[in-house]
Amino acid sequence: MSQRRRWVAECVRKIEADFQRSADTHLIPVAVPGFPDIDFYLKDESNHPSGSLKHRLARSLFLYALCNGWLREGAPVVESSSGSTAVSEAYFARLLGLPFVAVMPATVSATKREAIAFYGGHCHLVEDPTQVYAEAERLARNSGGHYMDQFTYAERATDWRGNNNIAESIFAQMARERHPTPAWLVCSAGTGGTLATLGRFVRYGRHATRVCGGDAERSVFFDHYQTRDPNLTLDCGSRIEGIGRPRVESSFLPDVIDAMVKVPDAWSVAAMTALSQRLGRPVGPSTGTNWIAALACAAEMVSRGEQGSIVTLLCDSGERYRHSYHDAHWCEAQGISGAAFTESVSVWMDRGAALPADLKSAWRLGGALAQQEGA
Repeated sequence: MSQRRRWVAECVRKIEADFQRSADTHLIPVAVPGFPDIDFYLKDESNHPSGSLKHRLARSLFLYALCNGWLREGAPVVESSSGSTAVSEAYFARLLGLPFVAVMPATVSATKREAIAFYGGHCHLVEDPTQVYAEAERLARNSGGHYMDQFTYAERATDWRGNNNIAESIFAQMARERHPTPAWLVCSAGTGGTLATLGRFVRYGRHATRVCGGDAERSVFFDHYQTRDPNLTLDCGSRIEGIGRPRVESSFLPDVIDAMVKVPDAWSVAAMTALSQRLGRPVGPSTGTNWIAALACAAEMVSRGEQGSIVTLLCDSGERYRHSYHDAHWCEAQGISGAAFTESVSVWMDRGAALPADLKSAWRLGGALAQQEGA
């Protein structure tokens, strides 16, 4: 075996040993009195060693790149990211002794930048979030490193049929619940990779479960889902860190999901706050997006007289956003204050039935949810 093959084998061993040392993430039931016939659960991905859902993706991306022969001993790994993926990739780069550079919008929270630095990574900030791709490619090319490119490879790096992916984990943990087969799995779209895994897994397992994607206000995923136009772009980045993209990413597969909800950013922040109060600990803004989409799915079930369960994701801890999304003054400055809507979300959870009018006029529903809305 060549020296390079021995190095790859040792890297794979280190990653697999790290996985063996880690327990699975928790599935947390959430009491929602307004929907007594529906059981809600949060898959708490903040328990991963690097603190977010993106730990799974980073592990898969590193294994994929290693087994494809793309990584070399001592050569830098470069990624374009809005924060959490970069934190997780920095974790694995340190594990393998590789230099790591994260190309990120300058608006990414200081806490995430500090976490990347903690793992030995370097943050390369750009003012225009639409330029992270080109800048990451340039840095990788000039340094002789590898551009990981999560937005292309997220959907193909993960083994969607099993291997303890997030979908398999959810179904195993739901086995003894009142409604063990979820009616809906709900996840917001960053790369689209997790949605692809969920959608493929339920089809492969022949489950009746439907999959709903949540999208941020400044993002093209929802409109691509509606139109299938691959050329949609925006000239600005998402205000909800970690989700939403200004272009259609290769890892977003609209045909494997059943519905989408485009959530106003202020409502994502409101749901983040209301859910944090309910759990007694802070969650991040993308979890707020997930929660609004989950409530939309619950409203659809109520309209059909259905019972069942809904599982969505707690993507990361709100501790990462103490000085941003959990700071009322910061949110007001960004134009995404959810203060006026937090009570509406809480009332909706406690009383169910009627959808808050101010949300109904602001959000957009696609796929199965839109069909029900128009029925």
